[in-house]
Amino acid sequence: MITVIKKRDGREIHFSPEKITRAIFLAASHVAQDSGEVADYATAERLCEQVVGLLNNCYQDKVPSVEEVQDMVVKVLIENGHAKTSEAYILYRAERSKIRNMKTRLMKSIGEITFSDSNDADIKRENANIDGNTAMGTMLQYGSAVSKEFCMSQLMNPTHAQMHEKGDIHIHDMDFMNMGTLTCCQIDLDKLFENGFSTGHGHLREPKDITSYGALAAIAIQSNQNDQHGGQSIPAFDFYLAKGVAKSFRKDIWQT
Repeated sequence: MITVIKKRDGREIHFSPEKITRAIFLAASHVAQDSGEVADYATAERLCEQVVGLLNNCYQDKVPSVEEVQDMVVKVLIENGHAKTSEAYILYRAERSKIRNMKTRLMKSIGEITFSDSNDADIKRENANIDGNTAMGTMLQYGSAVSKEFCMSQLMNPTHAQMHEKGDIHIHDMDFMNMGTLTCCQIDLDKLFENGFSTGHGHLREPKDITSYGALAAIAIQSNQNDQHGGQSIPAFDFYLAKGVAKSFRKDIWQT
């Protein structure tokens, strides 16, 4: 008689037929909900008894795995005319497998971020602007790992996610896929300086001297970086600030 089953990680745990009964009942309830019928727990118990009987006959000298037990449940459901319930059970298995794989990958990533040096772990060197060995760098990597896992499991085509995981392709900045943001832009300061600009919290008027030009250039970069992923840069920085030099010259030197 079966008393233990083998989990996917090799551990042997107590065999609980009640879990099979509940899984069958939940699958049947899902089917019944769509058809307007009522699931019968007694039927689930009867089907579970058949599953246990077959397991005892087939695995007298061997501990069955979780997958083998689940396969036996599907076999019993189909043979007893519960094809739709078996389909719901298979979908349930697939969803549980998806969640389990997601947790495994996430814990592996977090473990690597926590215990590895950035010189030894690619995951801690993905962002050249962040020192992965610092406390805040590590915290940002944790958030990135969670976001990537969400995108892989919930947003991406499973084929593409698998190819990325295997290294056949690399999806750059995947952790920002779910945020709908642009990435890496150059800021045209001429347009901002000419009439001033809004940071979202207030309007900044056109600067009147080189000091204000420099300060507003820094504010523009900071404001944009808070709203958008990637690097922000200012092409021709000296040309953009030349007007500020001219204004300061007229105000502080030429007019005096």
